[in-house]
Amino acid sequence: MSELDHRQIIASLSVDDRRELTDKQDAPGLWRLALHGGSIVLLAALILLEVPLWPLLMLPLGILIVFLFTLLHETIHETAFRTERLNRLVAVTSGFLILLPPAWFRYFHFAHHRYTHDPDNDPELMSPKPETIAQYLRYLSGWPYWSGMAKVVAVNALGGNKDSFVPEKGRAKVITEARWFLVIYALLVAGSALLQSPALLWIWIVPALLGQPFLRAYLLAEHTRCPHVANMLENTRTTFTTGIVRFVAWNMPYHAEHHSYPAVPFHRLPRFHEIIAEHLRSTERGYVRFHRKLVNDLGKHDE
Repeated sequence: MSELDHRQIIASLSVDDRRELTDKQDAPGLWRLALHGGSIVLLAALILLEVPLWPLLMLPLGILIVFLFTLLHETIHETAFRTERLNRLVAVTSGFLILLPPAWFRYFHFAHHRYTHDPDNDPELMSPKPETIAQYLRYLSGWPYWSGMAKVVAVNALGGNKDSFVPEKGRAKVITEARWFLVIYALLVAGSALLQSPALLWIWIVPALLGQPFLRAYLLAEHTRCPHVANMLENTRTTFTTGIVRFVAWNMPYHAEHHSYPAVPFHRLPRFHEIIAEHLRSTERGYVRFHRKLVNDLGKHDE
């Protein structure tokens, strides 16, 4: 196995390779957004029309909604699109739908990149990963996410943000963002009550609750059980999966590749994978296989 770390691999790339890999474009993102967003709109319309067996459509709709997280992730890196305004607009829309304010998340996520899998500094590790089957099931339920983000939005809206990863100059933006989110959420709830319409319940709230466990299962594979080292080829896992999963997750199963070179847009990650594949140290062949191994390991801790 190669002894190179991610920094050495990036340094070895030619100028042409770097230019090709980091070339941002609007078209790939717009096509994928049209398919991803269009599928959400189509499923929501079918539910509102109450087509036969419409309740069954809430699960795929929910999966598509919660996986807007991966689109939000791309837009805060400003790699989903070349146009900055488009990145910002899509980030706000995606973040609103999944209760994840993009300005706050950007600070959080960039700290995660700066201190990836560092137990003392990575904000993702502020919430410990599951160590027992009970903790695993609770994590997958989505409750820690929804309750945690509701608290984040509420605290930020009240002006009480004290997160170490949010710089002082960014706190006003984080506070304003949270307040706008709460105002619009309140208007939507009030409008639904006034119209006595359950539409938002069936095309947004319930689907998002149903879909969240699938996003949690996906995210758990990114770093769990990886070594706490500085090398992104070791502390981050690439999971080999189907084209459908890569599509819905905006190519983020190529996660070690992303952490090694965050400037690479989602549509260039397959190409970067070809370059870096032989150097990857943490990989898994499928999410089912990852979770099977994890559950077996957690089961041993419960004995």
